[in-house]
Amino acid sequence: MTSHRKQRILEIVPGTLVWVTLLGVITLSIFKPLAAIYFIIAFDVYWFLRIMYMMIYMLISWRRYRVSLKVDWFYKLKQLEKPWREYYHLVILPTYQEPYSIIQKSFESLLGNNYPADRLIVVLAGEKRDQENFDRVAKRAEEEFGPKFGKFLITRHELQADEMPGKGSNINYAGHKAKNLIDDLGIEYEKIIVSTFDIDSRPHPNYFAGLTYQYLTHDNPTRTSFQPVAVYVNNVWESNAIVRVVASSTTFWLMTDMSRPERLFTFSSHSMSFRALVDVGFWDKTIVTEDSRIFLQCLIHYDGDYRVTPLYLPVYMNTVEVGHLGRSLKNQYKQMRRWAWGVEHFPYLVKEFWGKNGNKNIPFFQKMRYLWNQTEGVYSWATAPIIVLVVGYLPIWLASNVERTTVLFQNAPPVLALLMRVGMISLVSMAIIYSIMLPPLPKGAKWYQRPAMILQWVLSPITLVLFGSIPATDAQTRLMLGGKFRLGFWVTEKK
Repeated sequence: MTSHRKQRILEIVPGTLVWVTLLGVITLSIFKPLAAIYFIIAFDVYWFLRIMYMMIYMLISWRRYRVSLKVDWFYKLKQLEKPWREYYHLVILPTYQEPYSIIQKSFESLLGNNYPADRLIVVLAGEKRDQENFDRVAKRAEEEFGPKFGKFLITRHELQADEMPGKGSNINYAGHKAKNLIDDLGIEYEKIIVSTFDIDSRPHPNYFAGLTYQYLTHDNPTRTSFQPVAVYVNNVWESNAIVRVVASSTTFWLMTDMSRPERLFTFSSHSMSFRALVDVGFWDKTIVTEDSRIFLQCLIHYDGDYRVTPLYLPVYMNTVEVGHLGRSLKNQYKQMRRWAWGVEHFPYLVKEFWGKNGNKNIPFFQKMRYLWNQTEGVYSWATAPIIVLVVGYLPIWLASNVERTTVLFQNAPPVLALLMRVGMISLVSMAIIYSIMLPPLPKGAKWYQRPAMILQWVLSPITLVLFGSIPATDAQTRLMLGGKFRLGFWVTEKK
């Protein structure tokens, strides 16, 4: 069997599991409603227990997050015996067609950090296919901010035949250019901490001090990535309710995994050692989800001796709101589908773990844990909300008159309703936490906007299906079909 055929079989597996599950439940609901009710009640109980279990981890992360925000990390850093000023931060900011106002705010947040700017090497990474716009914004950025950092580098990536247009190929090129600069400066790779941020990212004022402290006190800092909390509040007061709920749900999902490091992958903006980045050949320039793939590259390169360390400090980011409801919702769907395209890691992991040239040094159970976490995560993302909130009621609607007289049928609706009501506890918790995380009301805002931020969580059942199950199923189906259906990199529209 050719390697291409093996690859296609592996790409078909995740989507097949999703569709077999969804079509199986629907078929069972039509022909064996009582059997379907048994399955759905069992499934709902499992998900109720799992939600409660995940809530515990989210609250643990929330407590650590609140504690971390109160720490004077720069003071703690200066108390260390290690020479922290010998360490540099390489900050890579990829951009494509963004207006200068977005870029300007990101640079201002870097300068607003409680950390010496002369220890920052900043790379503004643009694309030659956006040359006219990029040349204009890069010139303004260099004039306004260039002299204020230790080093300021501008790169212009030209797409090659073996690359996918997108963030991965851009920052791969930027990383190699930064390596040339670092080699010229003679800085040891182990003394450079790389942060790859989306262009709208604004790290917390204590971010670099906290990151440096964690790096210097870590038992093996070149064998770990550091994952901050992605908080989508830069434009939260201008965003519509659906976009806010979807964005903040992403924050809570990430916080849940942060207290379970064995499940944690790198996501969006994150940091790592330049040593590790050079060792694995920088980011993959042929895929969409380079932000999580870089962790897997390191895991495999170092024979399983690599992990993600939670960094309980926020990086503030934009929601996909652009001032037009229809376009904003379309952008939200595309963003969730792009994130769900992380299913492309499944064939990669199988190949790298058990393929002909796969890594034989990683313990079997470690391989299985990562493969399970990845596969179960994208599978549940696609199936659970739609089964619990939509398909779960199908056998009740389709049952015959005889089946409706059974004890199981009579008790099914109240049982399902009870599970839903108890599950609302998690929504109440997230609503309260979210309201605490919000920035102050902007000048001129209406008083009712703050209570609306809590009431908006009643939209969760809708968002879980429309911006959870459906885009996740869409992504896995596209991978399954292959060819022209494959997903390319989509740049989030920013305003």
